[in-house]
Amino acid sequence: MTLPPLDLATAYSAANWTIRIGAIVVVPFKRRFTAAAWLLLLFFLPIPGLILFVLIGQPKFPKARVDRFRQTVRPFFDSVGGSLASHVPADRSPIAEVAERLGFFPAVGGNSIDLISDYDAVIQRLIADIDTANVRVFLLVYIFADDDVGRRVTAALGRAVKRGVDCRVLVDPVGSSHWIRGTERCLRDAGVKFRATLPWHWLRRRTRRDMRNHRKLFVIDSRIGYSGSQNIVCKDFRRGVVNRELVARCTGPIVAEMEAQFLGDWFLETGEAPSTSKAVARAGGGSLLQLLPSGAEYPLAGFETLLVWQLHQARKRAVIVTPYFIPDEDVLDAMRTTAARGVEVHLVLSEVVDQSVVNLAQRSYYDGLLSAGVQIHLFRDLLLHAKNVGIDGKLGILGSSNVDLRSFQLNEEVSLLLLDDRSAQLLAEVQRGYLEESDELHLEQWRKRRRPVMVLENLARLISPLL
Repeated sequence: MTLPPLDLATAYSAANWTIRIGAIVVVPFKRRFTAAAWLLLLFFLPIPGLILFVLIGQPKFPKARVDRFRQTVRPFFDSVGGSLASHVPADRSPIAEVAERLGFFPAVGGNSIDLISDYDAVIQRLIADIDTANVRVFLLVYIFADDDVGRRVTAALGRAVKRGVDCRVLVDPVGSSHWIRGTERCLRDAGVKFRATLPWHWLRRRTRRDMRNHRKLFVIDSRIGYSGSQNIVCKDFRRGVVNRELVARCTGPIVAEMEAQFLGDWFLETGEAPSTSKAVARAGGGSLLQLLPSGAEYPLAGFETLLVWQLHQARKRAVIVTPYFIPDEDVLDAMRTTAARGVEVHLVLSEVVDQSVVNLAQRSYYDGLLSAGVQIHLFRDLLLHAKNVGIDGKLGILGSSNVDLRSFQLNEEVSLLLLDDRSAQLLAEVQRGYLEESDELHLEQWRKRRRPVMVLENLARLISPLL
């Protein structure tokens, strides 16, 4: 018996249904929170959806990179952390222990910290610190532009190179795509060692294009470290939008952890074995700090895991500040449950918008949060690009991570934990300023928006896992 020839239309239909049925089996096991979006795409556009899923459906690094991290970077982090042992008070010890399991660095005392929210002051102070460098300057950043700010920082690095300082810069090529060629040329002309993080090419794909190194860390002479949300670019690089940031400038043993993180990332891009300064300077300050990196090579989403746990632990007040808010169900449940327990939960977002679709998606969560008692505040006039969390005035978290699926699952991020009362109170004071410069959103007011806008918000929410 001979089978009838298979015409093109039948083959196309069979392929579509094979993909649809396979998606039901495979997708929920591959993607815990984004399954609905992938299933929707694969059911309506099976073949394009399959191609997209193969390209970006699984947030994993190539095996060779993961092996390098496990065999070299992780032991290096352990060796650095082992030399920084500090006494942690009993009430902060559980947080420090969990954070160390998540990110491999311990809590360390003897630090000093300044929180800087003035954008221009960060750049001025960074340049001044680079001009004092004698040994090394390491910069890891998502955006490094060849605009006025970038050229000023590059000039300072060039002066340091002439003094014999080892200057290295890691830049994300996607975040810096508008400037990357000019930035690389300027840095190399200045004698700075330059590498692009997580390089990607259509024909030689080493990693997914949407898995980016979003960290911001600056280290000078193993004695000064910066961590926060600010890139090296003019604060108004987007037309009509001016950024407001928050950066921690630290001295003390925490800088050794920042330097170790940079050198681990440098090794992953260059193959150069990491080794850090053995001198750990005590700044004489009383700040207890801890570095918490996260990314696809780590077993759990560090920032998200800590955030959800600490929301459930909050007793009086929790403040979450983020420019982009596309949470998963764990974060949403934690926020709603915390508010239901009578804890003040404040979510500070920016009224100024720089990504319209992302903003539409995040707006779709407002009604449910407001109904649960979460207080939403919209920061006026500037794009509040700072990312930080305060819990009960006793724990502060600031760094590069947004409260969104991209930061949780795709990006390489780093957060700085403030574990002593004084440091946490410094952040709480900054957050009080945010609240004073914001307008609170009320449920009755919010529900008066036009129905077509609600439809757009819901549509954006459907694709939010892909944003």
